[in-house]
Amino acid sequence: MPSSTQDPSSTQDPSSTQDPSSTQDPSSTQDPSSTQDPSTKHKDPVADPRYSPRRWAALVVTLAAVLMDMIDATVLNVALPSLRDDLGASSAQVEWAIAGYTLAFAAAMITGGRLGDMYGRRRVYLAGLGSFVVTSALAASATGPQMLIAARVLQGVAAALMVPQVLAMLQVEFPKSEHGKAMSMYGMCFALGGLGGPLLGGVLLDADLLGLGWRPIFLVNIPIGVAAFIAAVVLTRESRSEQALSADVRGTAIATAGLLALLYPLVEGRPLGWPLWILAVTAACPLLLWLFVRHERILARRGGSPLVDPALFRHRGVIGGLSVAVLFFCGTAYTLVLTVHLQTAAGYSPLRTALSMIPFTIGVGIGSGFAPRLMPLGRTVVILGALVMAAGMALIVFSVDRYGTGIAPWQLIPGLVVAGLGMAMVAGTLLTIVLAKVPEAEAGAASALINTSIQVGVAAGVALIGTVYFGRLDGGHDGVESAVIGMGVVIGLYLLAAVLALVLPPGAVRGTPAPASRVPQGSDA
Repeated sequence: MPSSTQDPSSTQDPSSTQDPSSTQDPSSTQDPSSTQDPSTKHKDPVADPRYSPRRWAALVVTLAAVLMDMIDATVLNVALPSLRDDLGASSAQVEWAIAGYTLAFAAAMITGGRLGDMYGRRRVYLAGLGSFVVTSALAASATGPQMLIAARVLQGVAAALMVPQVLAMLQVEFPKSEHGKAMSMYGMCFALGGLGGPLLGGVLLDADLLGLGWRPIFLVNIPIGVAAFIAAVVLTRESRSEQALSADVRGTAIATAGLLALLYPLVEGRPLGWPLWILAVTAACPLLLWLFVRHERILARRGGSPLVDPALFRHRGVIGGLSVAVLFFCGTAYTLVLTVHLQTAAGYSPLRTALSMIPFTIGVGIGSGFAPRLMPLGRTVVILGALVMAAGMALIVFSVDRYGTGIAPWQLIPGLVVAGLGMAMVAGTLLTIVLAKVPEAEAGAASALINTSIQVGVAAGVALIGTVYFGRLDGGHDGVESAVIGMGVVIGLYLLAAVLALVLPPGAVRGTPAPASRVPQGSDA
């Protein structure tokens, strides 16, 4: 679904230029995103040497990266039962296989965008795409859960290299008059990926190609990725920013350590029996986050390029946006509970499970049509969206509890549609509401930070909700009861997100939603 958040690559300097080393006409180094519309000098963009005549074909090729990322972020849920049986994975290892990908993406994507600005977006895109193909092959050939988790983490890093370049290349390669159409194609990838990932996984698992079970869900990336790589070499041009920010490697490392100190105890604490060293790791989390803030402030005072500009936290909208983003998108882990429950307790096939989730996507599509019209309500639309999402979850919990293991797909439709409406109301407006009160010069950094928080929320949700749900199952509790309790925690998260949305600045907001970026869609744990 088209979402509200900008890609971290949006932080690049607006003077982004085509690399002089490109084989294109030297005049292509002039900034196509200049404040002077190119149409004032060239009525026909095709005749303007700054824009490649093959830019639309190049866009389609680069969007393959976004589509593969979305599919890989959503496809694993329907494969969890068969994957768990085949590899002998524990519930904690299953959670890491999902959360590891998202956490790695979140930790590395701002740095990935900066690397593209510094060394060339085409070069970094190709490096990320090639790495994604290799790591997909590693995931498909995993002989145990540890190997799969490692491959998934590396996949997330590869995605963080390639995905941020797509929006940056789009902004550089297209005249302003074509940005709307190009952005629509970009946003469409999220709807296709969110819907296509589970469906593709269901089809491949039901087909059981060559008796490979779950492995084709990763193998399918190899031919697509190789074809996209070759086409990108032929069709895309190099570009970089004249004033690119440097990569804050130390800040990235400290922030990643802090996030791991939060997530690791959530996933591993229960199976290990909460030993003292796990509690010590938990206590280290706030210390590491404090060290991160201190490092960023020192770096900013010295004139460096901090990963997160400390000045952003002066704005109430940013603080509120971060809080809402983390809590709200924690709740998307409900799909982990629902897809596993439908297969293990209700006896659904992977394909039937994926088809049962389609009403959520329908709800998102309907909500995306009217959510922008609610923008004048300001933070109220976010509050209402979180409450609507909670109501949708409540309807799903009611159906799961009432119909038990005999639940039919149609009995989930009302709750999934309502939940989709709530997702669209928040994901389609949150960033625009946050940026409304943030100075324009800091808008790119703020959008990157919010988008990172969304991914952190997704990973934390898998850790928290997965621990509650699998903890009940592994403790011998009834599957229906376990699912109800797991999704009950989700309802609590959405209600808390509605309360925290009051921190967002009040007042009406005018304008159109921000460009699309990678936002979970319910089928994405």
